[in-house]
Amino acid sequence: MTVRDWFFLVFLSVLWGGSFFFIELALQELTPLWIVALRVGIAALVLWCFVLISRTEIPRGAEVWLAFGIMGLVNNVIPFVLIVWGQSHIGSGLASILNATTPIFTVLVAGVVLHDERFTWLRMLGVVFGFFGIMVLVGVDVFRGVGQQVLAQLAILGAAMAYSVSAVYGRRFKRMGIPAMITATGQLSASALIMLVIVVLSEPLDALHGLTIRGMAAMMALAVFSTGLAYVVYFRILASSGATNVLLVTFLVPVTAISLGILVLGESLHGHQIAGMCLIALGLVAIDGRLIRRLIPSQAHMAQGGE
Repeated sequence: MTVRDWFFLVFLSVLWGGSFFFIELALQELTPLWIVALRVGIAALVLWCFVLISRTEIPRGAEVWLAFGIMGLVNNVIPFVLIVWGQSHIGSGLASILNATTPIFTVLVAGVVLHDERFTWLRMLGVVFGFFGIMVLVGVDVFRGVGQQVLAQLAILGAAMAYSVSAVYGRRFKRMGIPAMITATGQLSASALIMLVIVVLSEPLDALHGLTIRGMAAMMALAVFSTGLAYVVYFRILASSGATNVLLVTFLVPVTAISLGILVLGESLHGHQIAGMCLIALGLVAIDGRLIRRLIPSQAHMAQGGE
């Protein structure tokens, strides 16, 4: 990953870190299915405005739009519904830890499917370090709910698995030569159509009548920033750095959330949070691999010189 890729990864972690907060606000006024439908629908409309204003060429082939449909189903509809439903039963802290299993699934899936992202023990070690770092960072109190609401916890794990599969599947858009903006717009449009059918068939259409200004603001932030803009950045990183690297963002989301709390809200930094961030940093260094590859040859060279 380049320095620019790391910058975009941190930026994406900020955009997605806010989604848990916005979902908690929206759940006070809307059902999970309505939240997902509005999230992808508004995000798709906003991105279509940018596409039309910029006069970007829109692909018309059936193969491309079928791929958008599959990507929208696996990357948006399934995980969004599972996360929102799961978060209606468990706290956002435990949900963020369960969501942080995404890179573990991705390393395994990409290692089997992608020839240029083969499984390595160094990469898997980095993922393990990062996952335990999330656990230490969030704190032990969050695990008091483990063993309760098992279906909700399994739902978040199912979403993490769906994200890993979609990241591997999404590599095809680079081969098709489709830019990140169009890919994000296409998959969100497909997701919006799917969710429109689901909501019309299963939800009361008057559910939006009680929506307050706070609820609308939460939905707009969730749709525009944590979905539309986030997926443009996501597909840019996916095209340049691969499936495993782009989903390292799930390790960074809690870090940026805590960092923003310290910088903006004046919250204090605790010892377990520092330890968790250090573990996450070690994990990212191991997955990136460049620093370790530089150190290992130098140590071997020093050993030969000593002989």
